[in-house]
Amino acid sequence: MQAVSEAAPSRERMDVVIVGHVDHGKSTVIGRLLADTGSLPQGKLEQVRLNCERNAKPFEYAFLLDALKDEQSQGITIDSARCFFKTSQRDYIIIDAPGHIEFLKNMITGAARAEAALLVIDAKEGIQENSRRHGYLLSLLGIRQIVVLVNKMDLVSYDRDTFDAVRDEFSAFLDSTGATPRAFVPISAMEGENLIARSERMGWYAGGSLLEIIDQLEKRRAPIERALRFPVQDIYKFTEDGDDRRIIAGTVLAGTARVGDDVVFWPSGKRSTIKTVEGFARRAEVSIAAGRATGVTLSTQVYVRPGEMLCLANQLAPNVGTSLRASIFWLGRQPLVKAKRYKLKLCNASTSASVTEILKVIDASDLESQGTRQHVERHEVAECVLETSRPLAFDFADSNPETGRFVLVDDYKIAGGGIITGVAPSNSAQVPYQTRAGYQSAKGGVSPQERYERYRQQPKLLLITGKGSQQIDRIGEAVERRLFEAGRYVYYMAGAEFLHGIADDLAFHASARDEHIRRLSEIARLFAQAGCVLVTTLADADEAELALIRQLASPSEVIAVGILDDSPLGIQPTLALPNSADISECTERIASLLVEQEVFIDFEI
Repeated sequence: MQAVSEAAPSRERMDVVIVGHVDHGKSTVIGRLLADTGSLPQGKLEQVRLNCERNAKPFEYAFLLDALKDEQSQGITIDSARCFFKTSQRDYIIIDAPGHIEFLKNMITGAARAEAALLVIDAKEGIQENSRRHGYLLSLLGIRQIVVLVNKMDLVSYDRDTFDAVRDEFSAFLDSTGATPRAFVPISAMEGENLIARSERMGWYAGGSLLEIIDQLEKRRAPIERALRFPVQDIYKFTEDGDDRRIIAGTVLAGTARVGDDVVFWPSGKRSTIKTVEGFARRAEVSIAAGRATGVTLSTQVYVRPGEMLCLANQLAPNVGTSLRASIFWLGRQPLVKAKRYKLKLCNASTSASVTEILKVIDASDLESQGTRQHVERHEVAECVLETSRPLAFDFADSNPETGRFVLVDDYKIAGGGIITGVAPSNSAQVPYQTRAGYQSAKGGVSPQERYERYRQQPKLLLITGKGSQQIDRIGEAVERRLFEAGRYVYYMAGAEFLHGIADDLAFHASARDEHIRRLSEIARLFAQAGCVLVTTLADADEAELALIRQLASPSEVIAVGILDDSPLGIQPTLALPNSADISECTERIASLLVEQEVFIDFEI
């Protein structure tokens, strides 16, 4: 719900999330803040009061916030709502995150973009399981400015001992998570005590009012002093009026860079130099900085993909690898289990990942270790080792939160999130993509040597890649015809045939590409066991994908052919052919390559 227009750019603005157990009074706190700071639209308060009278309901300040019908009927906040209020110091966006345990994912979504947090605890009901769970999640998200509001003090007669007991117990809990609270404030949101001004009913409290305290919170500045971190979101190419720019676009998360700076893209390690800084409908600039959505062009064109991390060559590089240690909070309805493939998303990178070790499971409500387990249940926290199918560029969350957080997707739904805490030794025997050892080692009744002598050829995977899928498909078809007419045992598996058959259950987008490659490699392995030369195509392949195919397709060896256009290829192919060459020329050059590679015996060109 938006109570007033967003703040003018000239005033400082701060994002604050408010969390707490269901019915502990979050919405009442916000409603009272809106009303008492004069941040409501004119007549809104009277309108809500009148509506309550018409429906014979007692007025509550929470009704100012609970705009969704489902929220009013159920009495619980089920989604993150934003509203705005202002003080003399600055403007605030306050994010009301759900308190009910079933909506923790919504709470995390709301809290992830906050700079500070208000955590509400009912003085009479006391600290609940979700109170601790929310405190732990705030710590995981890297929110260090936490103000704990001990609400409903009017229900305990503003008793100091009750407040002190809650403060001491919860302070000890937060300290154990690494999150030291900024302040504990005794309040009565319903009565407006200690919100805008200090309460006369709690003279024993020596601290400031809530408004005084949040005005003292530190505004998070763009981390320009850190090493450059610029995740690539997309590459834009222009062709009209002789415009040949290839703009690397994204949002700078940390650091600064200027035209002329040498840069490296991780994890690929490709190097170039910033040629220009680009922007839509704005004056030419010579630098980029944290917090800006921008684009750059390069002096030397290199092949990069969305998800790579642009960094300065002379600064600390991110970690690069496939094995990482992480703390994971699991929200999926099905348990997190070892060896199952999940989709991992970090910044703009997306890849397949599996849990290779569950080091320990922690009860987020009391931080008690549950010991070693083989699975993680919903709403549990676990320290795990993850292995990804392709290298990732990342930082540890304690040094760079923006590049150290990730989410896990299961069945197209966000099922968990986590922070990277370290690296772990890669276990190549397990990952990426374990093949079923018994199935792979099955020899059958015919040996590879017998097939070699029968077909007079070595089994291979001929992989044709390039930017244009139609062009590489036509070349694949022509190569199959050429080899078949020469009497060779060959099969061309078209991309469309694969997508509408074996990969029919995969949505054709980047997040399903790893599984697409795994299945393609498994098919190549089976064709190799049959002694066949398999020809197939994969548009826009890169080196990491080629390395994965080579590993998974064994014993089939991979011969890569790249079709060049005016953009760099993502691989170093065995043979590179220009996009301008006709199909027959490409076919003959590929046939010659197969002879040079001794794929066939007694093959005549």
